[in-house]
Amino acid sequence: MYIKSTIFNKLIIKNLESTLKKIIISVSNDLYSDQRVRKVCDSLLNMGFEITLLGRKLHDSNNMPKRNYKIIRFPLTFKSGPLFYANLNIRLFFYLLFHKADVLLANDLDTLTANYIVSKIKRIPLVYDSHEYFTEVPELQGRLAKKIWVRIEKYIFPRLKNIFTVNKSIADIYENKYSVNINIIKNLPNRKKPEKLKTKEELGLHTNQKYLILQGAGINIDRGAEELVMAMRYIDKAKLLIVGSGDVLPILKDMVIKENLGKKVIFIAKQNPEILKSYTAISELGISIDKNTNLNYRYSLPNKIFDYIQSGIPILASDLPEIRKVVETYQIGLIIKNHKPKEISEKINLMLSNDFKQQRQNEILKAAEELTWESQEHILQKVYSKFL
Repeated sequence: MYIKSTIFNKLIIKNLESTLKKIIISVSNDLYSDQRVRKVCDSLLNMGFEITLLGRKLHDSNNMPKRNYKIIRFPLTFKSGPLFYANLNIRLFFYLLFHKADVLLANDLDTLTANYIVSKIKRIPLVYDSHEYFTEVPELQGRLAKKIWVRIEKYIFPRLKNIFTVNKSIADIYENKYSVNINIIKNLPNRKKPEKLKTKEELGLHTNQKYLILQGAGINIDRGAEELVMAMRYIDKAKLLIVGSGDVLPILKDMVIKENLGKKVIFIAKQNPEILKSYTAISELGISIDKNTNLNYRYSLPNKIFDYIQSGIPILASDLPEIRKVVETYQIGLIIKNHKPKEISEKINLMLSNDFKQQRQNEILKAAEELTWESQEHILQKVYSKFL
């Protein structure tokens, strides 16, 4: 009797799964720390989609935490450059072509070509989520690669019907260039839930020491990290935690040794979101000081801004329009005038002396309550509900 019941239940579950609308989501990173993609997947799962998430597998990629959908990470021959993007899109193309899907979701321009071609061949809807102003990233400036990406964007973008991006500044640029409608879903975190965070001691930090934090998966050139490290020469009331990954880290580590700042700057490898929250919460303030060196950085609104807010810490930020709007609207931090180490250190010392973390708790709490993924989820649901 039990065996028959078990078989019957499995048949019901299999039948239900076969009726779910299938969506394949393509990403060019290794998925481990991509919070936006995780939140989109969770929202789509709650709507009733069956999800397959595609990414890349690096030699040093962390094991993915268990999720309630299928995850595939391709090992690719090339790590960067034109051959990497060609390799990625070829792998995506053949996977998408030979696997059933009712909807395709391409994240950023580097996955769009394969998704667009397959969507046309199989005549299925395509959704595009632009996480940044891709053709203006600093890595492409002055290179032939930029011209290629611009051509791809110019050809495909006007033909898209379902597009998301991360803020109004980037949406306005795309709407003006291509006369298309753009949906805005900011990189807001999920509404904060009661959870037990690790203490300083559990994180291996000194209990009586104050900390600053710069976090992110893209701690790269022109994001102000070099000047921040140099500013630590003038800061004695706190140590700096640099948590994450990026191409500027080797340079920063050399600077720390050269400037004898080993006791003031601590490097911590990329963490999963749960552990990262603990490092953020124990800090006195969060730092986001990207430079206005290109349009992508100028109009950026990094995940870490909202992670800082949800963790209850104030923000020191550079004068970029989308970031300034958040910081000044809610009065939750200060804006630097320039990237001179002295200017950065003066603002940090001012915030430490005035105990900004405690002083601005009400403002930060208000921002944390309003700036959540759930507050804008209806925008996503309106688009995807057409495919159910």
